[in-house]
Amino acid sequence: MNTATTQTQEDVATEETIKRLPIMVSLIIGVFFAILNETLLNVAYTDLMAAFNVTAPTVQWLTTSFMLVVGVLVPISALLVQWFTTRQMFIGAMTIFTVGTLVCAIAPAFSVLLIGRLLQAAGTGLLLPVMMNTILLLYPAEKRGGAMGMMGLVIMFAPAIGPTLSGLIVETLNWRGLFYIVLPFSLFSIGFAYIYLKNVSEVTKPRVDVISIILSTLGFGGIVFGFSSVGEGEAGWSSPEVYLSLVIAISALLSFILRQLKIKDPILEFRVFKSPMFSLTTVLLIIMMMTMFSTMIILPMYFQGPLALSALVAGLALLPGGVLNGLMSPIAGRIFDRFGPRVLVIPGTLILVVVMAVFTQVSASTSVYVFVLLHTALMVGIAMVMMPGQTNGLNQLPKDYYPHGTAVINTLMQVSGAIGIALFIGIMSAGEANYLSNVSDPSSESHIANAMTAGVQSAFTVGLLFAVIAFILSLFMKRTLTPKDI
Repeated sequence: MNTATTQTQEDVATEETIKRLPIMVSLIIGVFFAILNETLLNVAYTDLMAAFNVTAPTVQWLTTSFMLVVGVLVPISALLVQWFTTRQMFIGAMTIFTVGTLVCAIAPAFSVLLIGRLLQAAGTGLLLPVMMNTILLLYPAEKRGGAMGMMGLVIMFAPAIGPTLSGLIVETLNWRGLFYIVLPFSLFSIGFAYIYLKNVSEVTKPRVDVISIILSTLGFGGIVFGFSSVGEGEAGWSSPEVYLSLVIAISALLSFILRQLKIKDPILEFRVFKSPMFSLTTVLLIIMMMTMFSTMIILPMYFQGPLALSALVAGLALLPGGVLNGLMSPIAGRIFDRFGPRVLVIPGTLILVVVMAVFTQVSASTSVYVFVLLHTALMVGIAMVMMPGQTNGLNQLPKDYYPHGTAVINTLMQVSGAIGIALFIGIMSAGEANYLSNVSDPSSESHIANAMTAGVQSAFTVGLLFAVIAFILSLFMKRTLTPKDI
């Protein structure tokens, strides 16, 4: 063992010296405001279009670019957490996020605002894997459910209140206030982490394979970009921007996977899929993320279309489900620690099946209260599946595979979110077009409303199929407390 390695190990806090609460508080504060910022701009897009004189497709890049950068950085995070200490990773990521927030707040032009968003995304993309990997190192397998549940509270509660908080800030201040209000909390997080955050990971500094980084960037970034671009133009899937991006991305991704299986120090270790519970969990999480992201897009569109609700009311209608999902995560974590995953995951996927089945029957005459109830039940079901399933799958991995397991899960969650939005919106649009092609007056308001209803029903019918698959998979879920040798 060389001197550098010995020093690195000595720098890592021992189990006796670790105080978990300050470390968790440091992580939660930073991640909360980073994730909050993902949805904080949703209500401000109209103001931004007027302020910078840009079109809707242009302003949408503030979201698309955010997803793109996160999708590119998360896979590389598995390498970075082995090169830098916990403190370096977290404080570095929060500093990048804070600088990006400041750039956004003072942006004199849209291009500068976009650069700020890219910096915010870079910080956010590094924070999530750091938080998850730290929890795996801090807590033994039998106590991780509660800790992961707290992380779930942060991940779900922050974006849930984002649009509502955004509306209040924009009304009382202006769009720049969205960034100025976040700044002091970001600075506090950095200061708190500097004092209390300890190093819990070991720095091994594996060899950096530049070719793998390039292939990963083209692969994951191209998939997010391709699917995110589907709805931006009239051509849809036939747009060269879409299909060329996906062809290049899939080719690069296949090359990336093959290379990782051959080289000595892979950036992303795909042998994690040899653990059956990790593989099963990954498929479940993909379905959950596709369902959640697409529902958060489809329902507001339907609320403001056939139901003729205002944007504010549409946002408030989704708030109970998002808040309850966040509050449910710590509870689900504690239940998981005591009883294992099956008592949560199986009922959770069953709730998903029932909700999707009812969603296939909705119409313009359906009460908004029914939608609120269904969405709330859906988000509770997702909370019962996501964190317990994720914790159970990661528990089966050896310690050396934690960075890779967390990076794989976070990457696929980002990619599946983009795919889910494009897939379900595409199905909904096709259903609308098919309905309108069979009516005498496609411009009639009643026919347009009925067409959107038909499209929404078609999208949720496919969602029902995915939910049934998730329920079947949940029946094979088993508790894992000891790592599986890979």
